[in-house]
Amino acid sequence: MSKRWVGLAALGLALAGCEQDETKPNFEYAPDMVASVPYDSFANNPNTPDGKTLLSPAKGTVPRGHQPLHLVSGPEAAERAGVDLRNPYPSSPEVLARGQTAFLRYCSPCHGPGGVGDGPVTARFPMPPSLLAEHAVGLPDGRIFHIITHGQGLMPAHGSQVAPEDRWKLVHYVRSLQNPARTARKETP
Repeated sequence: MSKRWVGLAALGLALAGCEQDETKPNFEYAPDMVASVPYDSFANNPNTPDGKTLLSPAKGTVPRGHQPLHLVSGPEAAERAGVDLRNPYPSSPEVLARGQTAFLRYCSPCHGPGGVGDGPVTARFPMPPSLLAEHAVGLPDGRIFHIITHGQGLMPAHGSQVAPEDRWKLVHYVRSLQNPARTARKETP
């Protein structure tokens, strides 16, 4: 049989399948998929090994679009972050604008809009250090990223609240506050 006849036969079957008698039910292939037994996300489930419906991700998996940070909290890890981590985002007006938005949202309540440590929270808590101080200016970008992620001293960790991309953009914005003529530091490896 030639390809032409096969094509015509397939077309004929497809067109015949379009005619439907609405008084007769359709043929169900895999009826269990149509009428499956639903389980509530937090209910017990006899079909899983641990009896839970909502399963944990497999060990070692990484969510799509997420780059894991292999540094833990602590002063040694912060030092290592200052050496190992580099800001992957080049400075641009868009990056600075996003960094400013994140700064005003997450940092300015304590550090103030100018980064000098005079935010409204300081009326009830100890004044945080100025981000314009010589010590802060001398910190490598990776260390600032680590401090935002894991916190330091009285500053709590913001890693769960601020996306990694925004943390790096915050670094650019902090650098622009420290020296408006320069954004993120050009560090040599």
